[in-house]
Amino acid sequence: MARPVDDPLTALKKALRDNAPARLYIFYGEEVFLLRHYLDRLRKLLVDPATEAFNYHRLNGENFTCQALQDALEALPMMAERTFVWVDEVDLFKLPESDRDFLGNLLADIPDYCSLVLTYETVAWKPDKRQKKLYGALAAGQIVEFTRQSRHDLIAWVGRHFASQGKRISADLAGYLVDLTGGSMTLLSGEIAKISAYSGAEEIVKSDIDAVTEPVLEAVVFQMTDLLAQGAYGQALKKLQDLLRMRQEPLAILGAVGNHFRRLGAARTLLDRGMGPGELAKLYGLGDYPARKTMAAAGKFSPAFCGKAAELVLETDYRMKTSFDDPERLLEQLILELAQEGKNG
Repeated sequence: MARPVDDPLTALKKALRDNAPARLYIFYGEEVFLLRHYLDRLRKLLVDPATEAFNYHRLNGENFTCQALQDALEALPMMAERTFVWVDEVDLFKLPESDRDFLGNLLADIPDYCSLVLTYETVAWKPDKRQKKLYGALAAGQIVEFTRQSRHDLIAWVGRHFASQGKRISADLAGYLVDLTGGSMTLLSGEIAKISAYSGAEEIVKSDIDAVTEPVLEAVVFQMTDLLAQGAYGQALKKLQDLLRMRQEPLAILGAVGNHFRRLGAARTLLDRGMGPGELAKLYGLGDYPARKTMAAAGKFSPAFCGKAAELVLETDYRMKTSFDDPERLLEQLILELAQEGKNG
């Protein structure tokens, strides 16, 4: 789906192309890879390495003060058109009231020779509209949220990045890699580098991916439940053993299994009511592809199985937390019990 013309990310891309960055940006969102990518592009656009000491100013939780920010914003560019100020992981709304008032005035009048970027990765971006002066100054800037990309866009992106490494990959295998990594561009970037280094051929094959890629927990759990639906119970148990070999915590595995079966149960109910993936996506905040994939998986299970699976997960959780039984053995027993329920229909 095309982004609207006034979309902040579209505006940012245009500003970079036209060499006309805004005076104030706020970068936040789940897709940290994209956030850092555009932060780096802004820095390269505005800062010449030869004059970096004069024209690039970075503040964070350790050295941030209102006075330091004012000094950075008011510093005239040296042998350049603009300066670049980066404030990283500072929640301005949690500062004392006097500082918030000061910043409200300061940020409302950023010099036209300066671009200021506030970034939020681990610190949440939670603007407080009650703090009208500070909120108004920040809201006047370009607030860019970097969200997870669609599976379609990620497949194309994976293909381009393999091509930059002199490799080719089919769309199907690119999609497989996207699913294994949970769709995180940060993880995908590292896996693409590893796979390219491992493969001795121009064409990437599935064995190259499987040899060096460590799948995220949710991806393996999805594979495991798919195998249960297919009646491949031995392979489902092997997937669990793979997770344990990856040193995943048994409670974390159980939590992922429980979350997945809850979604499957909800999807099964929606199917029985004649509803589609859109309703599941709204219910759980899923993207279109994982919602469709979950609905398809739910169609392979009966409502009775989904209900029994939820019970078995709860029982295993209780036993894991209250007994001295081996957590790994309890997980294996859960898979065997789910397999038996699957056979019973």
